[in-house]
Amino acid sequence: MGTRTQRRRPELAAFLRSRRARVTPADVGMPPGLRRRTPGLRREEVAQLSGVGVTWYTWLEQGRPINASPQVLDAVARTLRLDPPEREHLYRLAEVPFEPDPEGLTRRISPEVQGVVDALDPMPATVYNARYDVLATNAAYRDLFLVPETLAPGVPNVLWTLFTLPDPLSPLVHREKELPLMVATLRSAYGRHVGEHAWEEYIRGLSAASPWFAELWASGEVVTPGPRVKVFRHSAVGEMRMTSQSLSIDGMPECRIVVYTPEDEETRAKTAVLRERRERLWPPALNN
Repeated sequence: MGTRTQRRRPELAAFLRSRRARVTPADVGMPPGLRRRTPGLRREEVAQLSGVGVTWYTWLEQGRPINASPQVLDAVARTLRLDPPEREHLYRLAEVPFEPDPEGLTRRISPEVQGVVDALDPMPATVYNARYDVLATNAAYRDLFLVPETLAPGVPNVLWTLFTLPDPLSPLVHREKELPLMVATLRSAYGRHVGEHAWEEYIRGLSAASPWFAELWASGEVVTPGPRVKVFRHSAVGEMRMTSQSLSIDGMPECRIVVYTPEDEETRAKTAVLRERRERLWPPALNN
């Protein structure tokens, strides 16, 4: 056994004990039972809920040299209610190749992240996951792109919208330049999720809905997102030139805040017009 492995096993044992101690029987739908000498679940309860043997789980928590499969670690992670960073930490300590969440997709954000997005107004801002689902927007973004005030998780999807809207109705000018880059960015993220059901269904569905997407996807181009100047059209004010900038989010490695800043004074003035229009049509008092 290598030195690194010897050091990891006590850390794994301590980590599992601490996570087990914070989960109560009520958290997992079990009766509290008799008085407990220690907080949290018992080892045998974790084993039962995870579908593994008591001896195996005991040895895992004791840091003994046993093998663990991703499926078994996932079961333990669910029982202990580990969040994504904790789940990854468990994999690292157990020396099992880390696999992203089986769904492969973040579908909601915290109130704190929503607060940051709201605070960026009057600059349009949104949160995308790796598949271009819109998870959050601020009022300025909704002014610019005419999206609903309330979004269901994962709806709308930016790529699906841009590839299926007729060109005259698309908010994005120069689609022939911008959409290939967005598809190449999607493929870069897809490399971390090959074979995952949600991703494969998404790619198949969009390929069937848009021959152009299917053609771009088949090209195999890959890029990482970066700042770009984009031109948008709005039915009330015409074209607007915006610089898009992606910002990372702590604890959400596959999501990003995208902020749009006016590229020129004309666009800045149009942004102000849209804000005034919103406040005239929907005064703040009506939104409280």
